[in-house]
Amino acid sequence: MKTLLTAAAIAAFTTTIAHAGPAADMAQARIASIAKGDTAAVAGAYSDGAVLHWVGGPLDGTYEGAEIKAVWEKFAKAQPNLTANVMDVSEAMNPKGATVTANVVFAGKDKIPVRYVMLFREGKLTDEIWQVDPALAK
Repeated sequence: MKTLLTAAAIAAFTTTIAHAGPAADMAQARIASIAKGDTAAVAGAYSDGAVLHWVGGPLDGTYEGAEIKAVWEKFAKAQPNLTANVMDVSEAMNPKGATVTANVVFAGKDKIPVRYVMLFREGKLTDEIWQVDPALAK
């Protein structure tokens, strides 16, 4: 009986880990929109006052307001028709918000390896870090 209860507890724990929460689902949809070049969907996910920190690469900088949509349009134009290999997605949630981190390698005419951090509050993206990480491309 003890073995059966232990097995049931392990199965329940494994199921909980495997199920992504709402923020991880939003992050996956966001990554797909970036790969497709859907800048309307990408820009529409932000809350008022959101900040994008792009660390490394030719678009390195901190963007706010209308600058955010402009940088995503520039990216989509320079890197059309991407695929996204998403790895190591992690979600942390509490009543105030959720943070999702993921390693993503976007591939098209170039490979763009990214350590991606997204902070969601009330279903909107408030802060974002797009860290170019060459180690992911290896």
